[in-house]
Order: sequence, then C-alpha cells, then structure tokens
Amino acid sequence: MEKSNQVDKDSFLYPRSRYYGQVKPENLVFNANLQEFAQKVGYIANLQTGGKLYPEEAYERIEALWKQLECSKKELGIGTQPNKHS
Repeated sequence: MEKSNQVDKDSFLYPRSRYYGQVKPENLVFNANLQEFAQKVGYIANLQTGGKLYPEEAYERIEALWKQLECSKKELGIGTQPNKHS
C-alpha cells in the first residue's frame, strides 16, 4: 500500500480534531488521549449495538478505558494546578 493511501486511511479511521485550549505539552497529550478514548468508546458502542459484544463486555471495556484516561490525567497533572489564563 502506498504511503499516501495509508495516510488517507489512517486519517479516515483515526480522525483528530484541532486543539483550541491553552497550549501546554500536558494539555496536548491529554487532548490526544481524550480523543482516542472517545473514538474507542464509539467503536465499542457500535460493536455492542451491532450484536458483536455483550453489554457487560462493552461496559467492562469502556470502564477499563476510563481508568486509563483517569490515570493519564493524574500522571499529567491535569486539573491539579490553578488554571491561569494568559
């Protein structure tokens, strides 16, 4: 597969939205993690709706993703410091 085809495919399957918040490395990383979380939750919900996953399994997968996102937030220190707008 050509590189441009792979890039197009990846852009379609894994879209990323622009970040409009305060530009700091930890915010950018958390934003990427949050977008990935949302995308995976969408896939899981669609699989469950389509009958490919049991509701309990879908719930467990989403719960695991949520715990990963919480851990990421804590490790990056998001929300622990007063928010100062420049």
